Amino acid sequence: MASKALRGLTSAEVGAATTAALLFFVCLIVAGMTDHSGYAFHMVIFTLASGWAFFTVINRGFDPESAPPPRTIDGKPNYNMGPIKVATIAAMGWGIAGFLVGLVIALQLAFPALNFDLPWTNFGRLRPLHTSAVIFAFGGNVLIATSLYVVQRTCRARLAGELAPWFVVLGYNLFIVIAGTGYLLGITQGKEYAEPEWYADLFLTTVWVTYLLVFLGTIWRRDEPHIYVANWFFIGFIVTIAVLHLGNNAAIPVSILSPKSYIIWSGIQDAMFQWWYGHNAVGFFLTAGFLGIMYYFIPKRAERPVYSYRLSIIHFWSLIFMYIWAGPHHLHYTALPDWAQTLGMTFSIMLWMPSWGGMINGLMTLSGAWDRLRTDPVLRMMVVSVAFYGMATFEGPLMSIKAVNALSHYTDWTIGHVHSGALGWVGYISFGAIYCLVPWLWKKERLYSDRLVEWHFWISTIGIVLYISAMWVSGIMQGLMWRAYTNLGFLEYSFVETVEAMHPYYVIRALGGLLFLCGALIMAYNLWRTIVDPAVRSVAVARQSVPMAAE
Repeated sequence: MASKALRGLTSAEVGAATTAALLFFVCLIVAGMTDHSGYAFHMVIFTLASGWAFFTVINRGFDPESAPPPRTIDGKPNYNMGPIKVATIAAMGWGIAGFLVGLVIALQLAFPALNFDLPWTNFGRLRPLHTSAVIFAFGGNVLIATSLYVVQRTCRARLAGELAPWFVVLGYNLFIVIAGTGYLLGITQGKEYAEPEWYADLFLTTVWVTYLLVFLGTIWRRDEPHIYVANWFFIGFIVTIAVLHLGNNAAIPVSILSPKSYIIWSGIQDAMFQWWYGHNAVGFFLTAGFLGIMYYFIPKRAERPVYSYRLSIIHFWSLIFMYIWAGPHHLHYTALPDWAQTLGMTFSIMLWMPSWGGMINGLMTLSGAWDRLRTDPVLRMMVVSVAFYGMATFEGPLMSIKAVNALSHYTDWTIGHVHSGALGWVGYISFGAIYCLVPWLWKKERLYSDRLVEWHFWISTIGIVLYISAMWVSGIMQGLMWRAYTNLGFLEYSFVETVEAMHPYYVIRALGGLLFLCGALIMAYNLWRTIVDPAVRSVAVARQSVPMAAE
């Protein structure tokens, strides 16, 4: 067999190989010196990953076909879809895992024996595993896949960098592995939606900065003079999440040999930073980023232009200005100064306007194409997601009002609210985008089965309705029981009695979660058959004709 000829490494490859080699030796040394078994396990994972990265990059120098491809071929953009395919597959895998863990913890609340009296399977460790899996693993991979796809298509330019997009996708998923296994091993800093410890946060910062540079670099090299509105939402999401992450996770490690660290903020300042981060993780990760998906995929699927491009710009600037101030409404009736609580409530109520403006813009994009909802279950799923977005963004400001919050806070009503947005809005717009992406990325004429999409839609919709209805009833009942007093001024119900009253609703919630998981499994089967089934004809170029201003 003839040996491969050395083509030489580019400067980017040299830098990547050097960084990987340094990380390999540092992690190997730390793994050998630390006395914390969980931390040692994570350092071994980093060692293996950096060693694989080093040899993969070096091997590129012996492969003439791995030379940097041209940006254009015959005058047309030569898009880089490889990392997007990986992120799309990862999103479905993490999504099913996250939904499954959610079902387990829902059953644990109804049937506590399912905790199994084991440290790795108790509710306290599985709950952050569930939230991180569905928000950051599933949602994050959906956002990375769609944003890198949309920015290429709307800018008519290949992704900036060759190794960088792969580092973003693979590095982000490595972070998910580190974070998730850390929860099971008890490595956590105990901050809502920000549980990973300092070394995982540091690695994520590197990945996220690279993500921002790839995205902005692609826009910088664009051939299309106009920056389509979806890209503005993606930029807002990427930049703001970076700022939130750095502010809320500012910590001082005990030692490089220990996973433990101490947050530099304390007391009410720490709480304020946490919910400035926590609420805007919802506002920018789960809202702004997925609005970018809405503004691209609904017009694309409906084959209609955005209803009002002017309204979309107003929607963007008003949303990002108002959302950032809404976090204090999570701290009503706490040690936070009353003026700060009122500020958070005020901006939360003001968010009704931009949120519903975006909802109206998304729904009205179907003007002249409403009949498509009867025949296109993918489009129907995305339109229903926008309806859930409108409902959740009405309910959220309502619950931020102090008088309402006095009843709803710490109850299952909040759980119902969160999941109406998470399952209905984020879940459905993500599913719709993935249903669109898979045939485009693998150059297939269509999905394997529209009938399976119908089954997915109706089964999961029933699941969502059962879930959020049970939590609404349960939550309001909780709040009323907790504030019920006898004629003598004593509490009418003990805490145990309120817990007992929740049991049937917890069972209904678990049933709803099971149906939602079944829908995702149907989707995964449908996508797999779309990719591998020879009966689904391939096309030379994926259908991309869409009447949008930027494309």
